Formats: sequence, structure tokens, C-alpha cells
Amino acid sequence: MNKLGIFMNFWEKRWDADHIKYVNKAADIGFDILEFQAQPLLDMSEQRMREIKKAADDRGIELTYSLGLDPAYDVSSADEKVRAGGVDYLKRIVERVGFMDGKVISGVSYAGWGVTDFVLQNGKDDILNRSLDSMRQIVKTAEDYGVVYCVEAVNRFESVLINTAEEAVDYVQKVDSKNIGVLLDTYHMNIEENNIGDAIRYAGDYLVNFHTGENNRRAPGRGHINWDEIFQALKDVDYKGRIVSEPFVMMGGEVGRDIKVWRNLDTPTEESIDTEAAFLLNFEKQKLQQFGLV
Repeated sequence: MNKLGIFMNFWEKRWDADHIKYVNKAADIGFDILEFQAQPLLDMSEQRMREIKKAADDRGIELTYSLGLDPAYDVSSADEKVRAGGVDYLKRIVERVGFMDGKVISGVSYAGWGVTDFVLQNGKDDILNRSLDSMRQIVKTAEDYGVVYCVEAVNRFESVLINTAEEAVDYVQKVDSKNIGVLLDTYHMNIEENNIGDAIRYAGDYLVNFHTGENNRRAPGRGHINWDEIFQALKDVDYKGRIVSEPFVMMGGEVGRDIKVWRNLDTPTEESIDTEAAFLLNFEKQKLQQFGLV
């Protein structure tokens, strides 16, 4: 069965929090993976990172990492100093993930996260080429540390550069490294793809990581996405990788601001979110069984 995971910020309104608390919570509910933002690793001591890793190992939890790149470190920027700073920043994050014995980091990490007053007249080639040049440097560090760097196709309101599975695969092919892959996310695919199942099949062997979330950013099964179509496509490509759910349901704090959650989508209590996490885990296990992915 595919490993199933949960993103820490289903519960938390800050990107940094008590990681060990959520390692234990994920294990208690029955998940295999806890994912959290990678940026806080830069502010942790090596001792603290060892403590988190030991707690995860003790509970049988794999740690995976996500990243929404601060525009100040935009590796696709026309400003050479910004690009160089971004390359150094992301290399240091990859090194920290490697120190934690992490195997995968995903997200909007090929350009600055977000789109502000952007006008695109003549295609993406200049942005793409600058990003690719940066990524070829970053991925060398990923190779050194045994980390797979996954580029996530996200909706048009969160990135200019990679919005579809086709664009993600094209990017990965151009970088041409065994340590780069594609992450697809059902929330974003629901906005951008003509057909979600076809997008998964297009990614095929390039698909290294997979995020689930409803059209409304709630837990899988709480919206209108066709999950039978999705799990059939995962079966079609014989996907055996991680499936990490990434709901965002609470307004307020850094997370509510950054993800644009302007109303509570579920009862904003820890107990209620625990119940929803157990629901989504059971929902995904049933889908894996239904489509023979066990």
C-alpha cells in the first residue's frame, strides 16, 4: 500500500510549530508520513533536528518537506543577485533535509511563490530558462545528499511558471537529473487541468510525490472532486509513491494569510481536525483498496 501522510498545517496556523507533537499525532491517528514546511529547518540547531528525527523514527513516521519559496529568493528572477541568493538558500535547505535523512522535498521552489501584478506578454521562456539554470545548480546538492527535489504544478494564482502536469514534466526533462521529479496536487489540478486522470497518466514515471486535497481545500471526500478518477489513474501508472493530504481549513495566522483562507472551513478546534484527519485517512485507505493499490 502507498504510504499515506498528512501536512502539519492542517492543524497549525504558523508554518513553524512543535513538530514532535505532530509526529506523535500523525502516528496516533495512523498515518505513515508527516510533512511540514522546510524553511524552519534553517533556524533549528542540529540537536533539535536530531530530536525531531529520533521522535519520528521511534514512531515509524517518515518526514517529508514542502516549500513555498519567498519571492526574496526567487531563482527565476531577472535580478542576478536575487537568483544567486535563492540558489544558495535552497541549497542550504536541501542540506538540512539531507541532514534529517529526508528523501523528498516538494513545492513551489522553482520560482517565487505567488503572483503579484504580473504581466506576461510573450510567453515564459525567459523565466523558464533562468529557473532551469538555477535548478541545475540546486539539484547537484540534492544529488549529493540523496534528496529528490519535486517541482509542484500549482494554480495560476500561485505561480506563473508551472501550472500543469505537462509543464512540470517538461521542466523535469530539461533539468535531466535522477534527483528531480514531479509533484501533482489534486487541488491545483482541479483548477488547471482539462482532465485530472489524463494529467496523472501524462506524468507517469515522472510522478514522485502526490498531494491530495479537495476543490475547497478541505479533506478528500468533503468536496466535489472525482476521487475514483484519480485513484484509477494512479493505478494506471502503477504509482507506488507517497500520498500526502494537504488540507487548509482554518483562517488566521501566517497560514490563513498565505493560503488565503478567509473563513473557517471546518470547526477550528484540535479535536475537530483530529476527527477530520482520521476521516480522510480512512477515505484514502478505502480508495487504495477499491482500486487494488494495496
